[in-house]
Amino acid sequence: QVQLVETGGGLVQAGGSLRLSCAASGRTFSRNAVGWFRQAPGKEREFVTAISWNGSTTKYAGSVKGRFTISRDNAKNTVYLQMNSLKPEDTAVYYCAAGPTYYTATSIARDYDVWGQGTQVTVSS
Repeated sequence: QVQLVETGGGLVQAGGSLRLSCAASGRTFSRNAVGWFRQAPGKEREFVTAISWNGSTTKYAGSVKGRFTISRDNAKNTVYLQMNSLKPEDTAVYYCAAGPTYYTATSIARDYDVWGQGTQVTVSS
């Protein structure tokens, strides 16, 4: 079973940038689709972005398109989320998740069966 660990969260001012990393251990997840989701206090978990198993396809929520970029380095067993032009409404706990093997980018949470513990991102105004 693969385990996922997110790092890179923190406190940043509006307009700033952060890069989150999702590292896998236990086994490779180079054949898995990977997604990022977030949950703000008092709100439901929402889809942020996803990448297909081979990196050829990505998908973004409308609220982050043009500001966030997902990428993967299968040699390092890591997926990245570059977040630019951050806004206070981006404040949330960010989770990465591993989905089906040889699968496209999917925004459907139930497609993912392994989740990390989350990393807090706080954007101050």
